[in-house]
Amino acid sequence: MLRDRRILVTGPAGQIAFPLVEELARDNEVWGIARFGDPATRAKVEAVGVKTASVDLAEPDWSALPATFDHVLHFAIFQTPSLDYDHALEVNAVGTGLLMDRFRDARSVLVVSSTVVYDIDDDPSHLLAEDDPLGDSRQPYSWPYPVSKIAQEGVARTMARLHGIPTTIARMNVSYSANGGMPAYQLDQIVAGQPVPLLAGGPTFYNPIEQTDINAQVPKLLDVASVPATIVNWAGDDVVQSEDMVGYLGELVGIEPELAYLPEGVCSRPCDNTRRRALIGDCTIGWRVGLRRMAERRHPGRVVA
Repeated sequence: MLRDRRILVTGPAGQIAFPLVEELARDNEVWGIARFGDPATRAKVEAVGVKTASVDLAEPDWSALPATFDHVLHFAIFQTPSLDYDHALEVNAVGTGLLMDRFRDARSVLVVSSTVVYDIDDDPSHLLAEDDPLGDSRQPYSWPYPVSKIAQEGVARTMARLHGIPTTIARMNVSYSANGGMPAYQLDQIVAGQPVPLLAGGPTFYNPIEQTDINAQVPKLLDVASVPATIVNWAGDDVVQSEDMVGYLGELVGIEPELAYLPEGVCSRPCDNTRRRALIGDCTIGWRVGLRRMAERRHPGRVVA
């Protein structure tokens, strides 16, 4: 892992970022920025050794932060169930530009994008590669999200070239840990006796990546940052069908899952990891091992299989 560095992390209380900053703060000076509307959330981040500042990326005030950082890890995202595309663009795209402009002297920047930027392929098993078509995948939880993430990538590419900032843009697939993620929420639904929603007309496939691999790969993604920006999928090595993933979660807790096929389910997003493997190597946690670990930590005492 990184050591003796000053690192800025946006969205440090988030599902992916919080376990990461908890680990990074042991050996580095880590700063976390967010709006921190909830004081308890800020206290939680500070409790693991992270220094914090309240910053709104749409209208940022950087005055409480150091002048320079060795690395910037941009995990913060804005998702909304509304159709407020303008605000989504202000936060996700313009905010990224303002962030990279302010900290242009960083050794490297990691901008976390998403596989929602890819257009919907007619074949749900098609492995999405970095040079596949982009498009508005209209995710049901936030219609503005895919468009604003595509815009974010364009802004990040521009800032990398304009200021010569070594940058990696990593397109995250399905991340998970005891702190959250799609499999964690599906497990919660199974335990609560609720139906697990899946996309009607499937099948759907994903590449779940466990937090251990995410934490281990962050320094490597910074190492391969470049100008022009490095673009890479960030996903687990295993392609898993939704029914298999949910079925295994049910086995772990001894409950037969109830599946609800809905037209507004999340579309299939399996990834081609050829580029990531060539750049930074393989993952270490298989999907079954990772899901068992997540289940044991998120629902202690419930795992029976």
